Amino acid sequence: MNASEPPRQGGSKQRPRFARHPERRTATSLARALSKLGFASRSQARELIAAGRVRVNGAVRRDAEWRVHLTNDRIEVDAEPVRSAPRVYLMLNKPRGLVTSASDEHGRPTVFVCLAGMDLPRVSPVGRLDKASEGLLLFTNDTTWANRISAPASHVPKTYHVQVDRVADGAFAARLERGVQVDGDFLAAQAARVLRGGTRNSWLEVVLVEGKNRHLRRLLAALDTRVLRLLRVAVGSLPLGDLAKGQFRRLTPAEVAALGG
Repeated sequence: MNASEPPRQGGSKQRPRFARHPERRTATSLARALSKLGFASRSQARELIAAGRVRVNGAVRRDAEWRVHLTNDRIEVDAEPVRSAPRVYLMLNKPRGLVTSASDEHGRPTVFVCLAGMDLPRVSPVGRLDKASEGLLLFTNDTTWANRISAPASHVPKTYHVQVDRVADGAFAARLERGVQVDGDFLAAQAARVLRGGTRNSWLEVVLVEGKNRHLRRLLAALDTRVLRLLRVAVGSLPLGDLAKGQFRRLTPAEVAALGG
């Protein structure tokens, strides 16, 4: 042992470096902090930071990965303090023809026209429904809750009613459950059944537990089947119910807990 080294006490292990600085473990990036506070999405936060509009403890920070502490650091946007907004949890019966985003580069109407004029903090959709799809769409400013619902590992089921341009039967429903390879993705339904049929088309109920891009439409297209209507009727244990098209309501505390803990 080097003479300059202090003797070790009983062979005890050296503490990890962060043990004397536990706050390092609670730090988060500036962009994520703005998102967690419900002020902006992470991509919007990055734009604000790059534009020099965000200050931390009085200093302009242009690095979206700058580490901050939500409880200790003062964050400002355009010289106004950013405070945590009350948590909001909403469900919307999305009409067909609306884009699921806050804004659209092509000028198409978005789902936020349904929330216009309401006294709400900034909220974001939880997942997506494409322009031609309808039904249950969740909104929140609680990013942790939203991530628990959207994360593939959570396996939160989404239930759809889909009208297709064929007379479907049990064998076709079973084919959806077996799945197919499409452009490198394995696409399958967790469960599928025929709701009702006619002479030219049918209605199916399909349950998905993954959120791959246009999952159900791509799966059906691979089986030479065209979607006529696509309606999400439930997320987890939360049904769309009788909520009118284009209308929204707040979730109850029990519904929030059941979906995302």
